[in-house]
Amino acid sequence: MPAGQTNAFGSHGPGDAEPAELRRIDVDGETSIWVPLNAPGEPEPPARLWRVRPAAVTLGALLAAVALLRLGLNAQGALAAGLLALVGVLAVIDLESRVLPNRILGPAAAALVAFQTGFFPDRLAECVLAGLGAALLLALPSLFQRDAMGVGDVKLAGVLGLALGGKVLLVLTLGSLATVPAALVILCRRSSLRGATIPFGPFLAFGAAAAVLL
Repeated sequence: MPAGQTNAFGSHGPGDAEPAELRRIDVDGETSIWVPLNAPGEPEPPARLWRVRPAAVTLGALLAAVALLRLGLNAQGALAAGLLALVGVLAVIDLESRVLPNRILGPAAAALVAFQTGFFPDRLAECVLAGLGAALLLALPSLFQRDAMGVGDVKLAGVLGLALGGKVLLVLTLGSLATVPAALVILCRRSSLRGATIPFGPFLAFGAAAAVLL
């Protein structure tokens, strides 16, 4: 085979780079195609590891207790307590690992829909629309700058909308305003903090706590 020529199974001639791993896709009973899993020499993106630390549980429990003291032992208080426990845990995870895990956000969204259906059915439509609207609003910056907002932040905004309904707009406003001091620090120290990013989860947690408790 001439140098540099590639056969149907991805083997290369002398002097070529190491071939990428291939995966077979069966089109029908007689036809198959092979596609590369990764570009040659391109490493697999590292998975972000996270875990729930005692500090996260402690913060979540404290916020939940404050919510119950503030709103009482009723459905509204239970909803607020569960929400603030959730955002407290997520805030610590996001600060440490820069990730808002789907394994937490997914069940939380399902639980909120079930809770709203059972206890506040008249608010269900508002909360679902608020969740979708909040997620779309937070996703807008990524249309103009890629990765301007993390996917986890967008999902968390949707969860907050499911819990708080139209009040989620206040959460997003307070959370966005709270990032200003951190953004100013990065701007003033741009040489030493080049490429630094701000985890938005803790600021959303702050906005949620303020909106619920104040």
